[in-house]
Amino acid sequence: MAESGDPQTLREGIITALRGVYDPEIPVDIYELGLIYDVEVDEDGFVDVLMTLTSPACPVAGQMPILVKAAVEQVPGVQAAEVELTWEPPWTQERMSESARLQLGFM
Repeated sequence: MAESGDPQTLREGIITALRGVYDPEIPVDIYELGLIYDVEVDEDGFVDVLMTLTSPACPVAGQMPILVKAAVEQVPGVQAAEVELTWEPPWTQERMSESARLQLGFM
């Protein structure tokens, strides 16, 4: 179980939690899709997530940051999370992990 004051252990738990969040239109988690640009964890357990979506017209644009925040805040040791949605740089398929590209048939 992660404890406040151990940012690296918390970060690992957060990434695991993010791997449980899926774009409803794509059968790959948002972490492997490359939608998470940055995860910052401070020693008090406060987390900032910088993320994007595959498109500004994504139908879950309003819901996805809420889902990400909820997933991150379920990680033991996380006090609170803020999720910022950005469009810079724009998401491209090159941000996807190799396993995501294989799963979606891009390789």
